[in-house]
Amino acid sequence: MNTFTIASLEQGFERNGYVTDADISTVLYLLLKLQRPLLLEGHSGVGKTEVANMLAKVLGTELIRLQCYEGLDVNSAVYEWNYQRQLLSIKIYEASKKSEQEKEEHIFGKEFLLERPLLRSISAREASPVLLIDEIDRADEEFEAFLLELLSAFQISIPELGTIKATHVPYVILTSNRTRELSDALKRRCLYHWIDYPDKEKELRIIQKRLPNIEQRLAEQIVQFIQAIRQMKLSKPPGVAETLDWAMSLLALDSEELSASIVERTLGCILKSKEDIALVSAMGMEALIEAV
Repeated sequence: MNTFTIASLEQGFERNGYVTDADISTVLYLLLKLQRPLLLEGHSGVGKTEVANMLAKVLGTELIRLQCYEGLDVNSAVYEWNYQRQLLSIKIYEASKKSEQEKEEHIFGKEFLLERPLLRSISAREASPVLLIDEIDRADEEFEAFLLELLSAFQISIPELGTIKATHVPYVILTSNRTRELSDALKRRCLYHWIDYPDKEKELRIIQKRLPNIEQRLAEQIVQFIQAIRQMKLSKPPGVAETLDWAMSLLALDSEELSASIVERTLGCILKSKEDIALVSAMGMEALIEAV
């Protein structure tokens, strides 16, 4: 039984280098208290995946991650049989006097089962792990439908073994970049939280938390520049991940403040397409830097 409070969760995240707020701390507390899955949506690079990483650290438990992609199937996500071991066992048993039924029961025993992330998450014997189902919007709708049994009853049906139920219910976090709309059935089973781009104050705290040696002036310039270009019509506005990449790059280049030349040479840290770089460059580096 966990004894965390909203305040202690927030403090735990801060100690581990993740700048959070009351909203995300509250929804995480409800995840723990109600044992309901949590769906996190937001732009890419705003720290959705990191929430699961930090929660596992704060709880002192295992993080089990399932990275979703188009074509993800049961064999990759739940389980598959170790066919090579089964074939070897069949050859050994061919010389025995055991019945066909006994042979079949043997080769479909748990020792021949290869656990993938979803089955591992409900098979934990010591404590509830954190199960991260990352970028669920990339998976097919058929796989999304398959998840419903797991998220409803925390059990998985294996034809040869029967139904396996969780001894310790995992803490489930799903993330989505909204490349497609998720089903109502999935959403009903989850708590929900939208993670937006941080405001200036929060983004500055994030940089200072991750890079405590950065100069105040440079950190402020970085944040103001990022906040300004996020207002442009970019195909991929920079997320917090890009902000941190840029800050680390500027430190590696021994930059003490922004200049037109250093910004031009490092735009690839924060912008990921030729068109976005051209759009920002057309605004004029000097003008953008003066504005911050």
